[in-house]
Amino acid sequence: MIKRQTNSSWVLVLTSLGFFMSMMDSMIVTTASTAIRNDFHISVSTLQWAMNAYNITIAAVLLVGVSFGERFGRRKVYNLGILIFTIGSVLCALSNDITFLVFARVVEGIGASVMTPMSMAILTNSLPASERGKALGIWSGIGGLALIVGPSLGGFIVAKLTWQWIFWINVPIGIIAIILSAKILPDSVGNSDKVGLLDSLLVIIASSSIIWSLSSLTNIESSVLTLGVGILGLLVGVWFVLRQKSEAKPMIPLKYFQSVAFTGGNVATFLLYGSMYGVVFFLPQFLQVVSGADSLITGLEILPWTGTLVLIAPFSGAAVDKYGEKSIATLGLIFQGIGYILITILVSSHSSYVKLIVPLAIAGVGLSMAGPALQKIVLGSVAKVEIGKASGIYNVFRLLGGAVGTTVSVIVFYQFGGVSSSALFVNGFRAVMLSAGFISILGITFSFRFTNSSFER
Repeated sequence: MIKRQTNSSWVLVLTSLGFFMSMMDSMIVTTASTAIRNDFHISVSTLQWAMNAYNITIAAVLLVGVSFGERFGRRKVYNLGILIFTIGSVLCALSNDITFLVFARVVEGIGASVMTPMSMAILTNSLPASERGKALGIWSGIGGLALIVGPSLGGFIVAKLTWQWIFWINVPIGIIAIILSAKILPDSVGNSDKVGLLDSLLVIIASSSIIWSLSSLTNIESSVLTLGVGILGLLVGVWFVLRQKSEAKPMIPLKYFQSVAFTGGNVATFLLYGSMYGVVFFLPQFLQVVSGADSLITGLEILPWTGTLVLIAPFSGAAVDKYGEKSIATLGLIFQGIGYILITILVSSHSSYVKLIVPLAIAGVGLSMAGPALQKIVLGSVAKVEIGKASGIYNVFRLLGGAVGTTVSVIVFYQFGGVSSSALFVNGFRAVMLSAGFISILGITFSFRFTNSSFER
């Protein structure tokens, strides 16, 4: 095999692009949802599956995709993921009813499921340990740019063109990314064990069932079926774990979780994103329902929060390299929690948006600090050959945290508020922000146990 010269800047750009595309596609649909609903003449409850199908699919097939990447080559599977994602985008743009759109979103999700973990693995594997914190910070910042661009760009596209164009724009970007990645990115493999069919089916069933049931619980009218599917997912998950304990070459080596850094980093990640996703779900609604902002203005008003991911994450990544993961992760979790709690104190039915700017920025700084630190903790606690699998597990915890956080936020919202009046909505929103703040601060229980050293390679 010819050894290609690796340019670290190009590796960073091309791996960040995959993360950006997958995040963008999740965010950009939010501001186009009303146009899609009106075009297909469907209800809100039906429309949600155009968004849920994408996230559920990612969670369901992520670990299987990572196993293929570890066996057959991370760059190969990364490019295959971008190709499938691009094909799914074309199918989404050509959809003429909600059923076909949901199917197309599943195809997109299959491709996106490997884009994030493989990009993390390629980036981490290509750089020395001393540069990884800074690189992962920039990677997080570029991916976080989707949180800024997505809602505003979606609103602009729908206003000027049609909602189908939110998917068409993925096509040229995907083609360019595949061509450049094939020429520039280094390839690597991890554990080359054979991917077991039964283990693959078990992890897909467990992940999809748990995430689907958690997503459905956000509907107050959720039925016994929802709970039944969730219980089924948990039982299948237990079966999967028991198989991993007895297998000589498991899909998820349970020995990873003997590491305090690995286990604590993933649990803290679960709490970090559980806190964040509850806010993602309700903050745009609050700005529109209570403040009366339209979708484009809402996208701009959350900039003090999301914009910090681009501005702060690269610097916090460098700070991780200099001061250690424990300090930066702990400070980040505290800052995010304080920001949300301040919003609880300051917000009211008649409060000005200006009051939210500083708390949103504080919370954003916290997220921007903790994200790169926790990534480095998890990936730094395993050997180089195991980075791909560690990345997959990290992203499963991130997705599960988001699903649980959204569910908890909805339960809290309806426990203390409602949608029948502006005052009730504010009460529910304040309760959500308070719970999100406590969830984030709870993460320091695990960050205090970290060491400031990574696995020696």
